[in-house]
Amino acid sequence: MLRRHEEEHKRNNYILLAEKFYLDGNKEKAIGFYNKALKFDKNKEDDMDILFNIAMIYDELEKYEDAISIYRDIIDMEEDNPGAYYGIAIIEEQLGNNERALEYYFKAIEKDEYYDRAYYFAANLYDKMGEREKAIELYKKVVELVPDEYFAYNNLGSLYEELGDYDLAYEMIAKSVEINPTFYKSLFNMGVVQKRIGDNEKALEYYYRSLEVGKDYHYTYLNISAIYIEEKKYTMAIDILTRGIEENPHAEDLYYNRACCYSILGIEEDAIRDIRKSLVLNPAIIFWVKKDKDFVNLYDNREFQGILKDKERGKK
Repeated sequence: MLRRHEEEHKRNNYILLAEKFYLDGNKEKAIGFYNKALKFDKNKEDDMDILFNIAMIYDELEKYEDAISIYRDIIDMEEDNPGAYYGIAIIEEQLGNNERALEYYFKAIEKDEYYDRAYYFAANLYDKMGEREKAIELYKKVVELVPDEYFAYNNLGSLYEELGDYDLAYEMIAKSVEINPTFYKSLFNMGVVQKRIGDNEKALEYYYRSLEVGKDYHYTYLNISAIYIEEKKYTMAIDILTRGIEENPHAEDLYYNRACCYSILGIEEDAIRDIRKSLVLNPAIIFWVKKDKDFVNLYDNREFQGILKDKERGKK
């Protein structure tokens, strides 16, 4: 009895050491101590907890094959464990193996029909693959299982917006905003829907609300500027784009839109500067620079013509 108590004590100490090294950022040592803990007899549930921790650390270390191997060890111990299939699915998706990822998400669901995270990430993956109807079907299952899942409501709304069903898009995104009024993406997407139905004022209201809680999301600045440009409020567009650039200095489309505004206002030097910056960040933008009528005021500008010729010769 005493020996068993001593072994349990050692095992627990190894687990504590593993947790300490993990929190200190030494993940390899954490794995080592978890493996030492596994050498002591305990019960299957405790062993699986340790194995899940090891698999997740291997995932964090980007040692994906090792992580998958551990998840398979868990499946060998308990064939119906949905978490192990889900863990493999996550890794397969990270590796770009979309079909295999979906196979394992659905295996997790097969083992546990209430596994909402498996439904959610399978829906995400279908969305990324362009299979919108399948994504919608699974997101609906998520909100059925988790009625306050505002991420899923937001994603549903975004999908309906892409499909042109603005009534359903509004309904889903409004539900997301109702559940979490500070989720910037839902506020942004509500702005998109309001713009789609022709209400610029409401769109701006939601975009600015989104900025209050998500200042680094550069598409919000871009969409606000697009409305101001449409309304010929070029100075206001420049102001919001400048704010956006301060938060997102590598967003080429913000520089591009600001260049358009400067060009329209006849501020050639600033327009040229922003065109150059956008091209440094994304040389492919030259295609749009050549076609965009907003730059008509620059056609007689030598520097602008030089940019076009340099790009034609393949110069950076």
